[in-house]
Amino acid sequence: MSDEFAPIEDHPGGDARQPPLGREPSIHPTAQVRRSRLGPWTAVGARTKLVETSLAAYSYVVEDGDLIYASIGKFCSLARMVRVNPGEHPTWRAAQHHFMYRAADYAMGEDEAEVFAWRRSNAVTIGHDVWIGHGATIMAGVSVATGAVVGAGAVVTKDVAPYTIVGGVPAAPIRRRVSEAVGARLIALAWWDWPHDRLAAALGDFRGLTAEAFLERYGG
Repeated sequence: MSDEFAPIEDHPGGDARQPPLGREPSIHPTAQVRRSRLGPWTAVGARTKLVETSLAAYSYVVEDGDLIYASIGKFCSLARMVRVNPGEHPTWRAAQHHFMYRAADYAMGEDEAEVFAWRRSNAVTIGHDVWIGHGATIMAGVSVATGAVVGAGAVVTKDVAPYTIVGGVPAAPIRRRVSEAVGARLIALAWWDWPHDRLAAALGDFRGLTAEAFLERYGG
């Protein structure tokens, strides 16, 4: 199976049901996907908005998500109402309203291109096998490493280490999913890069074994 991205220039929305999962991205008709790239077996749920975002193989975003300027790895699970890279206002200026950088909308002049360039340069990066809980927010420039968990309602303002569970406002470490040694072995094994058939063949072990036992069986 190819892991190549499918470029999505514009997907405006509609009223039908979520298409089934498959090698082509599953985009709900009410979702909006603009200038983004989606891998195979990915899904974008109802009323979710993706702008200039890449979603690698097997990852999904469910209902009411809002993602912009982000790179998301494989096998990531983004729950309902997740916000990735929300806009920030220039609090250091005399005014912080849209009219400064979205001036065209207010018939005051041209938009301030530098503000949008800054947002693109502060993209969010999410590794593989990351779970982001309901209503969590990932702020600009943050990296959430492979295997991490972001608790529901958390606001992530700093980088999250691999296989670490964080929660709260602002988010802080709660505990590790697995030990550092096991996390390093899982990253070295990189099961998320396995072909589809190998993943299917190992399904019983993914379900039935602990991370440590899985590593022993598969040589990680």
